[in-house]
Amino acid sequence: MSVFKRPGADTYSYDFYVKGHRFSGALSTSNKREAESLESKIKAQARAEIAASAAFRADRMTWDIAASRYWQEVGQHHKNAGTTWKSLGWLTEAIGPKTPIETIGDNLVAELVARRRAEAKPSNRKSGLKKAPKLIGPATVNRTMTQVLRKVINRAAKVWKVKIGDITWRQHMLKEPKERVREATAYEEAAIMDGLDRGYDDAVSFAFASGCRRMEIVGLVWERVDFGNKQFTVVGKGNKARVIPMTRALFLILWRQQGNHPEAVFTYAAARVSKREGAERIRGARYPITDAGLRTAMRRAVDAAGVTAFRFHDTRHTMATRTLRASNMKVVQNLLGHERITTTEKYAHVMVEDVRAAMEAATPTKSPTDEDIDGTKTLKMVQKRD
Repeated sequence: MSVFKRPGADTYSYDFYVKGHRFSGALSTSNKREAESLESKIKAQARAEIAASAAFRADRMTWDIAASRYWQEVGQHHKNAGTTWKSLGWLTEAIGPKTPIETIGDNLVAELVARRRAEAKPSNRKSGLKKAPKLIGPATVNRTMTQVLRKVINRAAKVWKVKIGDITWRQHMLKEPKERVREATAYEEAAIMDGLDRGYDDAVSFAFASGCRRMEIVGLVWERVDFGNKQFTVVGKGNKARVIPMTRALFLILWRQQGNHPEAVFTYAAARVSKREGAERIRGARYPITDAGLRTAMRRAVDAAGVTAFRFHDTRHTMATRTLRASNMKVVQNLLGHERITTTEKYAHVMVEDVRAAMEAATPTKSPTDEDIDGTKTLKMVQKRD
């Protein structure tokens, strides 16, 4: 054993090598037997750490090592790191932690897609009625499973230079339904606003007037609001910022929020006292709105208003559609922060509707062919003129 007492020391120290790496330090005991036992544990831990480190750098890698390394290097830095963590956990359980990634091929990926697709969507509603579970959609399968798996595998091949299996990813990406564009009528908007509590009403009104995403509204802070230049800055997808000018309506909404909170722009008034650990609330005091709170408030208001098939994101569609009627596609692209105009083209139906309305207005109110489909009356009129 390599335990010893340094000159003048009462306790033992250790000094040993494992695969060329030196480990040394002091032990908190003056008993040699205890010192030898502690050294054995430290040496075992050192061997495990070196083995794990070697596995991280190996040219062949198991899934658990690949997932751990991806998390350390990339995943934990994602804006939605919690979602990435859940996806990696699901994949680890489904694939098996010790499965070599070079054995992950089309057959296994197809099985994973089918398994994820068969899972039920979690329900937030409390109801005594038992309903058939709603399965998660193709977009969720793509984002939370297939795309995450592809990123890990591709990083293993391109960055870590690890051997991987042959996978044709395009065969496993599910076709996603074309995003629908739902515009609220003036009546629907008013009915929804009537069902919102104080604080949430301003946030939703701001959504209708700006076209901002829910998380952009939740994340808006005072340092990004410029009343002097009548503009504000939101941080959207990909952590990209964009500047939006204030209309009179937006200016008034933001002006009313002053004094509610030193940092967060949009807040809500606590309806009751809460003393839950880490979330103490005082009745009537203002607290920053959360994504979950805003989503729930909107859902309840929509249900109470009797409005069907309307989500929070449809406030964005509503503003984009109204803006397009008064401007052009490029203006809407800049408002929504789309990098490509093709993303904005889903609102092209508005232009088609406007063209149809103009054509209808240009069409005579009464057409000869409308009254005489077989052309008999038209022919008599022509003969009479002759």
